[in-house]
Parts: sequence; structure tokens; C-alpha cells
Amino acid sequence: MTQSLSQKTKKTAALYFKDIKEEKPFDLWRAFDKELAKDLSLFITGQMYAREKIPHTTRQLVSVAALTVLCRSDELRLHIQAALNVGCGPKEIAEVIFQTAVYGGVPACNAGLKVLKSVLEERELWPLDE
Repeated sequence: MTQSLSQKTKKTAALYFKDIKEEKPFDLWRAFDKELAKDLSLFITGQMYAREKIPHTTRQLVSVAALTVLCRSDELRLHIQAALNVGCGPKEIAEVIFQTAVYGGVPACNAGLKVLKSVLEERELWPLDE
């Protein structure tokens, strides 16, 4: 039996965004336009994030890399949390961020590492064990 788009959206959102305390983009969108928020959520979370072409861990590491290079710290924080939620390790996420220095520059890499450190501190995963 195939899942409805709404079911896929809910399942993927629960996987990625469980236990995230700060405002999620959906909450922000919904405050302005409930119907558009629903449409965006169904497309982004239910269609794009729920695709089964690559594993969720890979998808989140790609998101972390792109958001680091683009210096989008709010979205980066959200996707670092999602990466941890789907099973990516802190050192794995750090390595992805380090790799972005080649394309995004060292300042973008440093900013990304600061966001990662902050998330790890909040989750009591900092300092990293050697």
C-alpha cells in the first residue's frame, strides 16, 4: 500500500525534525499563510526529502554542505539537527563542513563549525571524544 503525500510528509518531518525546540520553517510559514505553508511542506518534506533515491543520511550531509557554503546559519542549524536525528555522527558532519572550505572558503567553514558546535553543546555531545 502506498502512503499518501500527507502521510509521507508527516513521517519524514517526524524523522528529521523531532525534538527540535526552536521555530521550524513550517511554523514561520504557517503564521503568515496556512495554505501556502501546507503546500510548501507537502512539496519540500513530503516529495523532496522523502525521495528514496539516496539515504536520509546522505541527503542531510548534502544539505549541511550546501547551507554551509551559502552561509545560511538558521537553516544549517536545522539540518545539522536533522542530520543527527537520521544517524549522522558529529565527526562526520564536521568533516563535511571542513570539505566546504575548498568551495565556500574558510570563513564559511568556520561559521558552519560554530553552528555545529552550538548544536552539539545543546545536545550535550560537546566536547567530542577523541
